[in-house]
Order: sequence, then C-alpha cells, then structure tokens
Amino acid sequence: MEKSSIKTGRFDPKLSIKRAREQKKVTLGSTLVTPTHTYTWSSSMERLNILREGIPYESIEVLSQRINTSVKDILQLIDMPQTTYNKKKREQALLTGRDSEIVLLTIELLDYGIEVFNQEEDKFQRWLKKSNIALGGVTPESLLDSTTGIQEVMNCLNRLEYGNLA
Repeated sequence: MEKSSIKTGRFDPKLSIKRAREQKKVTLGSTLVTPTHTYTWSSSMERLNILREGIPYESIEVLSQRINTSVKDILQLIDMPQTTYNKKKREQALLTGRDSEIVLLTIELLDYGIEVFNQEEDKFQRWLKKSNIALGGVTPESLLDSTTGIQEVMNCLNRLEYGNLA
C-alpha cells in the first residue's frame, strides 16, 4: 500500500489567500506588442489610459496572429472595410476608441483563455472555433465583435475554470 500524499494538518486560510495573491501578481495583466509599440496593462484604469491614447491599426494584424485567423476575419468582426484598414494603416493612424477596446479586451480574453486551458494554446484555439451550448450554440469566436460578447465568452471561461457548464 502506498502512502497518501494528502496533508492532514490544519487549513490556514490566510496562507491560502497569500499564495493566491502572489500568483495573481505573476499572472495578472496583458500585453499587446506591435512593431512600433508595446502596451501593457493590468487594470481597467490602465487599459482606459491606453484607449484614450489610441492604438495603431497594425494591432489588428497582431490580434489576427494571436487568435489564429485572417486579418479579413478580424475586420469583419469590427465591421471595417479592407480599404479603410489599408488606408489608415498606411497613414499610421490610430484605431477608434471602440475598435481599440475590442482589440484590447480580446487580447485579455486570449491571455485568460490560454491560462484556463493550462497554456495549451491549440486546445484553446479549437474551443474558440467550436459551437458552445452555454453560449446559445454559437462559437465563442463569433461573439468577439462586441464588449458584451467578449464578456460572455470571458464568463464562460470563468465557469470552465471552476468546473461549471461551459
């Protein structure tokens, strides 16, 4: 018979909270790296400051690489014509506030999803493209066109992380 590796000592909630806070410090935050800038945020206020400054159109390409889909598909998500994208990118313009917010929130969602799927990016990418009962039978990826849709996918990932229906 093998010995059990379960500890039989008293549970210390303060120690557990301390460990969780330390781990959260390490994993909290998101980063968007474009060829010309690096944007890092770990709170909604920091994200808001980035949104007010604006992010470049080239961030759409970065997002398409991260989400493993074409730029054309991302442009459809944010309802932007290809010609507008090409012109604004050439001019090195900044995305509108709404489009910037969609990009940043999607980056946060991708970071969180990869964390929930234990750094197995391929499994997370498959999950994004598969229809989901908890999301009304649509794919999580199809909901990334609005902040509400992104929040619903985030909620679904949160339920997955804690073992609920997702």
